[in-house]
Amino acid sequence: MSSSRPIGLTPKQFGAANALFTLAAMSFLVWLIYFHEGNGGASRAASLPRINAILNGSSAVLISLGLRAIKQRKRRLHMQLMVAAFASSALFLVNYIYYHFSHGDTQFAGLGVIRPIYFTVLISHVLLSVVTFPMILTSFYLALSDRLVAHRRLSKWTWAGWMYVSITGVVVYCMLHVIRW
Repeated sequence: MSSSRPIGLTPKQFGAANALFTLAAMSFLVWLIYFHEGNGGASRAASLPRINAILNGSSAVLISLGLRAIKQRKRRLHMQLMVAAFASSALFLVNYIYYHFSHGDTQFAGLGVIRPIYFTVLISHVLLSVVTFPMILTSFYLALSDRLVAHRRLSKWTWAGWMYVSITGVVVYCMLHVIRW
């Protein structure tokens, strides 16, 4: 590998790979959620939404600590925390896929004014996750490519999107599985 490409991809190659990976992942999730019929394995998958909420909450804590670390100029700690946040989000995604594959979709039971509130939170969560996913990958690419000025510029937006998606993931869990409507 050359020193200008420490992770082996040019920006153009990374952009194409990121776009293809994001499109494939999002297409699979659309199929999984809207077209795949889960077998309703509720007893097998009952704890998975709680695990997802824990993973989302962990991501939020880790990226907050990562931001604090970089503001304190603790670059190594920042990198470790961001990798841990990425791992937590990746585990969330694997668990989310398994849950929806085996269980299917969970219907929201709330009625009245809470219904549009729930769907507003859910839709904003889903749409921002679609935008944030490739931004997270790009932020990592920029950091690993030692393009730190571009990394800092993008990561301000990535952090905000990732934080929103992580927190609203926990909120959606609570609205679906904790609060009794």
